Amino acid sequence: MRLYIKQDLAADRLVELTAAHAHYLRNVLRAGPGDKVSLFNGRDGEWDAVIKKLRKGSGSAVAQRQKHPQKGETGPWLLFAPLKRGPQDYLIQKSVELGVSVLQPVRTKFTNTDRINRDRMMANAIEAAEQCERLTVPEVREIEKHTFLLENWPQNRYLLVCAEDGPAQPINDMLRAAPQNGAWGILIGPEGGFASSELEQLRMLPFARMVSLGPRILRAETAAVAALTCWQSVLGDWHDRRP
Repeated sequence: MRLYIKQDLAADRLVELTAAHAHYLRNVLRAGPGDKVSLFNGRDGEWDAVIKKLRKGSGSAVAQRQKHPQKGETGPWLLFAPLKRGPQDYLIQKSVELGVSVLQPVRTKFTNTDRINRDRMMANAIEAAEQCERLTVPEVREIEKHTFLLENWPQNRYLLVCAEDGPAQPINDMLRAAPQNGAWGILIGPEGGFASSELEQLRMLPFARMVSLGPRILRAETAAVAALTCWQSVLGDWHDRRP
């Protein structure tokens, strides 16, 4: 039983649980007072706690000892065009499991929608973080036009552009030749792909790296998982052992 909370954590601190926490503990996990639960907030590490009260719509727990100290998340930013509900839920969940630090919806020429449900995205991100035992929840940002983002892009952060057309280097070849301690972003196009003019503009950016994900055309959510997997296997924390 592992829960993300917003309150500070410290030894012997009483933590109020939300209605959603109470419902999950009571009705899904069949937990009750005296049962153990793990708590994390993205700042204070992970703590063993004991449920003190659990009622319909509310509850509380007492933090006892720190189980894991806080550590930073250095995963890439993921830039993606909004998708339909099912594929987007999948993209959010798997990208959190694969260590992204920022989820940034972008608007391109062929993006199908200008609207996102940020609350739903955040709920999916929290659930995935709870499940995969990471100590942080990635930042979920509002949708922005991709040109605005690129005009204000940090110059010390590389951007992997997953290009389905035109000249592009195989992603693993590019990553193996890249600096080991660089900051990264990954840009996935919309379901209809990037416009040719967009790809040409991206190729002109000094921080952009045009990469190929192989000979097959992948769905947007599959492309995101594939690119993040490649990044993790070469430059990420897959070389670290679990605590």
